Amino acid sequence: MNTHVETLIVGAGISGLATAASIGKGGDLLILERDSEIGGYCKTVRKEGFTWDYSGHFFHFKNPHIEAWLRQRMPGQTVRTVNKVSNIAYKGRSIDFPFQKNIHQLPQEEFIDCLHDLYFARAAGQPALSENNFKEMLYARFGRSIAEKFLIPYNEKLYATDLAALDRDAMGRFFPHADLTDIVRNMKRPDNATYNATFTYPEGGAIEYVKALASEVEPSAIRLGESIEAIDLSKKIARTNKCEYHFERLVSSAPFPALLELAKVPHDASAFTWNQVLVFNLGFDTKGPRNVHWVYFPDRSLAFYRIGFYDNIFDAPRMSLYVEVGFPKDAAVDVEATREEVLRGLKREGIVTSQKLVAEHSVLMNPAYVHITRQSAAAFLGHSHKLSEFGVYSIGRYGGWTYCSIEDNIIEAKTLATRLGVAKAWPAKTV
Repeated sequence: MNTHVETLIVGAGISGLATAASIGKGGDLLILERDSEIGGYCKTVRKEGFTWDYSGHFFHFKNPHIEAWLRQRMPGQTVRTVNKVSNIAYKGRSIDFPFQKNIHQLPQEEFIDCLHDLYFARAAGQPALSENNFKEMLYARFGRSIAEKFLIPYNEKLYATDLAALDRDAMGRFFPHADLTDIVRNMKRPDNATYNATFTYPEGGAIEYVKALASEVEPSAIRLGESIEAIDLSKKIARTNKCEYHFERLVSSAPFPALLELAKVPHDASAFTWNQVLVFNLGFDTKGPRNVHWVYFPDRSLAFYRIGFYDNIFDAPRMSLYVEVGFPKDAAVDVEATREEVLRGLKREGIVTSQKLVAEHSVLMNPAYVHITRQSAAAFLGHSHKLSEFGVYSIGRYGGWTYCSIEDNIIEAKTLATRLGVAKAWPAKTV
């Protein structure tokens, strides 16, 4: 069976659904989703009275028109607006995040080390340090002590790789930069605001934003349990496990190297690396720490690099955590052994004391964080340009092989649909 469709969309996550919503109902489109439900990594799990996402997704919109448009399509849903409280567990202390702006909260000797190294890393007349990669950037801008006490160990746990392998701008606008003046000023007048200092979160979980996007797509246009097996670029045919589709254009949010494989595009696979993240969602019978939403853990002896508190977002009476553990992309992940290590670590850090675990869920995200390198950036640019000559476009965090927010995904999808001349819906002021 061969079906013709103007716009074939691969993936029913945020990027795919936003593309379809931009085209609008009545458009000649199909979304193919290999999973049995929509949402991608924005799925929400409900268990024993707890609400968890596949991983922590908290929304920080810069564009009020997008947020208003989504909320209009979430009838009856309470959306909480939360002022983020986050800190760093450091040698038995709680340090405000970001670390580099709060070095004055360290023990005196460590504070002096950090301030000394920071000053001389930036002092006039000092030879400039190179910034050829992410690790060199950290040393050059923050000095050895700040880099080695938090920025390097934390981010190497997160990315599960040597930071020297990453581009210096691998985190883009999401990295909390601060200059010497900011850091000194913060000692007297704290200002720890970051890009997500205030975030919103629906009581029904991240899936509510997914549903809002899906409400602008004809249900019949979403094909669940259908995965792409091959793409013939010259004939503009995509073969799935169920059908063949002849398309005018194909928009994919699948991981970019997977798209290259499906389309049989010769490429250097080593250009694209990533990590895996094992997420544990844990529900306990009683409350734990209060007045905190995230805690970061640079200590390499702990399996996890970050935990989040759903119960402090929901003002709930029982502790509800998500716990993230990073692994290299080829690592064999032992979920049960890691679970036991996580529970031991939570007790060691005093997060869990007398509470009893009453509900749990886990998911392995693979890929989780893509590794942005000079090689990957160049490869993406060249191959994506070539694909576009055949009407194939790759978008989203994994399709675009980038670090971005969910709002960025929505704007990118709208921008692409507009550029291709197929955008017929969506609020006017979104780009």
